[in-house]
Amino acid sequence: MALAKRSKIAQEAFDLAEPVVTELGFDLVDCSYVKEARGMVLTLYIDKRGGIGIDDCETVSRAVDPIIDEAASIDPDFFEVSSPGLTRPLETEKDYIRYAGEKVDVSLYKPMEGKKSFTAVIKGAEGEKATFVFDNGEEFTLGFEDIAKAVRHIDF
Repeated sequence: MALAKRSKIAQEAFDLAEPVVTELGFDLVDCSYVKEARGMVLTLYIDKRGGIGIDDCETVSRAVDPIIDEAASIDPDFFEVSSPGLTRPLETEKDYIRYAGEKVDVSLYKPMEGKKSFTAVIKGAEGEKATFVFDNGEEFTLGFEDIAKAVRHIDF
């Protein structure tokens, strides 16, 4: 579960924005600075328990925009704030804590009891490990290094 490496500018924007985003009650989960057809786009991805709405994105954008404008080395053509989406992989201890009590689909690097994937409820996380509960009540703990991918389960 290695986190993607951010560009230098994206990392600088992340570092500047994170305290503000946290103070507003959100988690800054990622930041990207990419060239698109319309120009260079800086995007902050925010999350919170219960999900993100357009008003949340607007609140964060209004608070962070002046900080980005003041940073001489960050000069995007466009600045956006977005939700990371329902199917964003869980990557950090904070992600697992945020979604404790929710069902997730987990893929493993190596089989566990003959299976490389399963669906279970997140009980919690601590350090570099997450604890899950199967429908039958059985609990088990895995190190993050054993988890290839974990995403929130979506029932249709």
